[in-house]
Amino acid sequence: MFDRTLLLKLAQTHESFYLYDQRVMLSHLFQLRSAIPWAHFLYSIKANPHHAVLHTVFSQGFGGDAASLGEVELCRMHGLKPEEIFFSAPGKPASALAGALGRCTLVADSLGEMERIEALAEERETTADIGLRVNPNFTFTADTGAPGKFGVDEEQLFDAMDRLKAMKRVRLVGIHVHLKSQELDEAVLERYYRKLLKLAERVAQALGRPLAFLNLGSGLGIPFGAQDASLDVSALGVGVSAQVEAFRRRFPETKLYIETGRFVTGRAGIYATHVTDVKTSRGKRYALLANTLNGFARPSLAQLVGQYTHAAQPPMWEPLFTCRRPYRIYVLNDARETETVTLAGNLCTAADLVEPMITLPKLSVGDVVVFTNAGCYAAVISPFQFASLEPPAQLFLTEEGQVLD
Repeated sequence: MFDRTLLLKLAQTHESFYLYDQRVMLSHLFQLRSAIPWAHFLYSIKANPHHAVLHTVFSQGFGGDAASLGEVELCRMHGLKPEEIFFSAPGKPASALAGALGRCTLVADSLGEMERIEALAEERETTADIGLRVNPNFTFTADTGAPGKFGVDEEQLFDAMDRLKAMKRVRLVGIHVHLKSQELDEAVLERYYRKLLKLAERVAQALGRPLAFLNLGSGLGIPFGAQDASLDVSALGVGVSAQVEAFRRRFPETKLYIETGRFVTGRAGIYATHVTDVKTSRGKRYALLANTLNGFARPSLAQLVGQYTHAAQPPMWEPLFTCRRPYRIYVLNDARETETVTLAGNLCTAADLVEPMITLPKLSVGDVVVFTNAGCYAAVISPFQFASLEPPAQLFLTEEGQVLD
């Protein structure tokens, strides 16, 4: 899964670091395109915006799913055209709308935001084809909708249809629905996709013209925990192919998009750090690691959840919490003896806890400890500024074996 010799070499010059493997990303990109040939893919930049990651994904023909004006600009810096960039986020400030108009496909998150985009386009004497995020009258598991901060309720959309069609400067050309991340059951996603195709038909009929796009959102999960099975993307692609073909015969102009972040990069990244101290306190063994909560926060967040529930599998709260141990731990030493030890970080807070009472090869100061599944929602959610310590490096391993900063 990783080159032990390479990691030990990199650890000689980096106290802690992420390493993203281009070969793994490319294999995941190829897997998606082969398994779901009817879809266009958008990479969710918020999962991992490292410049070499973006270059890898965009060079393979993926578009960008941007959640901020800054991410729109990252897409543009990497050569994406406006029609390849979709900017969807709740509560976009006026400055973001002003900066993004004309540089991407704006996806409004409310009827009020559509009106603000209309006013902005009027001010600039231009027009804009935009999308709208919809909160449908169903969920992944139910045939009724739920309230939420994202998008416009489906019922509100149809009630406002005449008003939307009367807009002079803004034309609604697509819809976007995203209800859940990290789904591992392809049957659940199949049902969800079928419902979205029917929703797109209803919207097109109400508009009186085909949609330019339907963004099916994300949901493609990866096996974080030891108990997780891999999502069968091939079965997913085949499972809705008949419905997709029927939809395309009726609406050949409508592009179908799927967002992906963690599926491409999550298992392509590892996090490595050093043991900085080992000690015993009243019979309990501790090993302290550099840059944990402030370098790779997921372990500490999992322990935080564990402080408030004894459930074996607490509900997910993506992207902060997936399961109790969303990674595997490897110790890069030659110790044959094992020990039960509590892994903690070197911050001045008891919340900097990694793993209580875990059995590992016996640890010594200077040993390197590696965590898997660190390629998505890892560096981006970790508070690097905590205690003003030097943050971990983010390194990139190319297909040819070269390591880039």
